Amino acid sequence: MSNPRNGDTKPPCLPRNGLVKIPTQPNGLGSASITKGTPAVKNRLCQPSSVPAILSPALAHRSDLPIPSLASPLSLAALAGVSSPPGASLVGLNTSEGSEQPSPERLPGSPSERQLAVDEKILNRLFWYFSACEKCVLAQVCKAWRRVLYQPKFWVGLTPVLHTKELYNVLPGGEKEFVSLQGFAVRGFEGFCLVGVSDLDICEFIDNYPLSKKGVKSMSLKRSTITDAGLEVMLEQMQGVVRLELSGCNDFTEAGLWSSLNARITALSVSDCINVADDAIAAISQLLPNLTELNLQAYHVTDTALAYFTAKQGYTTHTLRLNSCWEITNHGVVNMVHSLPNLSVLSLSGCSKVTDDGVELVAENLRKLRSLDLSWCPRITDMALEYIACDLHKLEELVLDRCVRITDTGLSYLSTMSSLRSLYLRWCCQVQDFGLKHLLSMGSLRLLSLAGCPLLTTTGLSGLVQLQELEELELTNCPGATPELFKYFSQHLPCCMVIE
Repeated sequence: MSNPRNGDTKPPCLPRNGLVKIPTQPNGLGSASITKGTPAVKNRLCQPSSVPAILSPALAHRSDLPIPSLASPLSLAALAGVSSPPGASLVGLNTSEGSEQPSPERLPGSPSERQLAVDEKILNRLFWYFSACEKCVLAQVCKAWRRVLYQPKFWVGLTPVLHTKELYNVLPGGEKEFVSLQGFAVRGFEGFCLVGVSDLDICEFIDNYPLSKKGVKSMSLKRSTITDAGLEVMLEQMQGVVRLELSGCNDFTEAGLWSSLNARITALSVSDCINVADDAIAAISQLLPNLTELNLQAYHVTDTALAYFTAKQGYTTHTLRLNSCWEITNHGVVNMVHSLPNLSVLSLSGCSKVTDDGVELVAENLRKLRSLDLSWCPRITDMALEYIACDLHKLEELVLDRCVRITDTGLSYLSTMSSLRSLYLRWCCQVQDFGLKHLLSMGSLRLLSLAGCPLLTTTGLSGLVQLQELEELELTNCPGATPELFKYFSQHLPCCMVIE
């Protein structure tokens, strides 16, 4: 995150998949990854970044505190509010090339500096400033720092990503031994993502992670060979799991869902699993009465499946994402809006058979929607945007990426939406400068993406400086986005992050 007080621009955000690499750890899990929870801004195009700093909410508004990072040393005495003696060294977290980093116990300078370097009260404040990746490095400095950093409060919202090869140590005789997960248990991780694992690997994980039975709330399995039996054992043994993700797992079947799904699960994501079709939705609707969120990418799900949801799910389910469900038509949309009338988040991304009539049904029946994703729906036209503008008065986010029939007329309809904060128009190839003029009256906009819009000129884009409340503007692959334009934005939109 950037610090608006010192005028620095925001650094690039995390890579698109949200993964950061953990440095090597003694427990054999050094190459594991940690992933941040749900991205703050969906569908954002990200670029590789230097490690970003994480600022705690409690300290975010403390203008009297300096902002440390691994690239800028910080005087612990200054942080503590005491003056440093003349000639006292700063406690730096980054040294010049070739220099030796002293341990905190042997820091040069006054005794006061040495004591402050391991003072837990000071460290508890200091470490809030650093990202997960930086904390992993800092935890290796000394035992005192590790003891402070391994408190669960510093790891809330982060999910370790463990690949199969990282779960085992190879002994001298060639045998494999499951690694110790005690370091993860100390930090209190409540969610894990396991990649490329088998039924046996999952059983080993359950047996070796101290919190697996009750303490793990979220499990994600990606590109794994889990079978129906493995899925059943996992959900039977891990009684705390309420969020489940299965991605690229092609060995379990719909029968496995019928035998393993438990009513305690409130959020389910299934994607790229070839055996998932209508019967899987029947299992979900019958066995998960408390479902609040369903994310589904399944090429063989049809309109019929969207009528399976129960009356209770119609009350509890607020998020439905149907991504690349190619067989879904307007008839499926009819079933959906009547089965799930309380949705606040809906994605029909890649549902290429949905037309303006389907969007009209959504707008007329789902008045509580705050986020709507219609990206990659090539049949959507300006008429659909008129329906949205007329009926969805609470909508805050609208994604229209690759809706190639959208024109300036459609944008004129959207200009009347006073609650819209995020608008994505990536690769809408018919949008022109005249359409942008309609957006200039939208004072509520905070995020606007025009990436890949080929007809926008420098003149048209320059008018966006009128959106003074804009926080993020994406102009990737826009021919009209010139270096001179970016310089102009830096002068007239100083608080806006412009993605080039």
